Amino acid sequence: MLTLPKDYPPTLCVVVDTEEEFDWNSSFNPESRSITNILSQPFAQEVMDRYGIVPTYVVDYPVANTPESVEVLREIHSEGRCEIGAHLHPWVNPPYGEVINELHSYPGNLPKGIEEQKLTQLTNQIEKSFGSRPTIYKAGRYGVGESTYRILNKLGYQVDTSIVPHTDFSKIQGPDFTSFPDQPFIASHDIIELPHTVDFLGILARVGPTLYPILSSKISKTLNLGSIAAKVHGLERLRLSPEGHSLNDMKRQTRWALDQGHKYFMLSYHSSTLLPGATNYVHDEKDRIRFLSKLDAYFDYFLNRCNGSTLSITEIKNALIKVTK
Repeated sequence: MLTLPKDYPPTLCVVVDTEEEFDWNSSFNPESRSITNILSQPFAQEVMDRYGIVPTYVVDYPVANTPESVEVLREIHSEGRCEIGAHLHPWVNPPYGEVINELHSYPGNLPKGIEEQKLTQLTNQIEKSFGSRPTIYKAGRYGVGESTYRILNKLGYQVDTSIVPHTDFSKIQGPDFTSFPDQPFIASHDIIELPHTVDFLGILARVGPTLYPILSSKISKTLNLGSIAAKVHGLERLRLSPEGHSLNDMKRQTRWALDQGHKYFMLSYHSSTLLPGATNYVHDEKDRIRFLSKLDAYFDYFLNRCNGSTLSITEIKNALIKVTK
């Protein structure tokens, strides 16, 4: 694993899955290409600007190929207020031709030739639209596969942000990350992996990797064992995201991680959440205001109450490389 320099304070980065709106509960529709939500990104960007946070917008093909969305993000990017990375949604990314289904919604499940062709076209489109070649990647649906790192290296990527530690997507045909570290590490082909911040909390946290899959089984869900374990502070898994987690959840997770000596933190969310009604997290304008207030309150907590700092993905990558030399 990689660690930040000893003299660094707790450090936060932000990654935004920047994508078209689509029905998360329906099948994958190649015609769902609306990018209306991108017009709402300045609301959250304004919050991050106040704290000096430089987020990474990992953009997918509809966003990178639509003038209206490019204009919004290019202005922020040109002023150095964000970084632009790549985010591959296969079903809306050329070249087309594969069977569109859940299996192929994870880029790493595609035949390696098709995955490479799609990622190449996405990379080229981002460079054309934003004037610089992306070096940061996040697979759509976290779907890295056995060929992904080789392709990333070939295309000049340096950082991947797809790994969700302590999480198994195999039941829905995705990757199993239960054995992956929850701190940065060097993956194959010299790609630096910056995983999502996911932690087990509670008196059974040390056996979380073993116990949580049991609590997540079909029988345990029927018996509601996972919820019971969380309520009695036995074991719960939290991810550092304002989507589906309360401000108190995010604070508790941060305090726990700091007590464990962690210095690296990644907060993530989806761009479409800022468009009321586009996701289950924000239904109306009042919900959006609450969402933005949650972001604001957490940034204040991390940077001021926890004496933390913030770096862009590239700055974290450079700091990690410096330590290894």
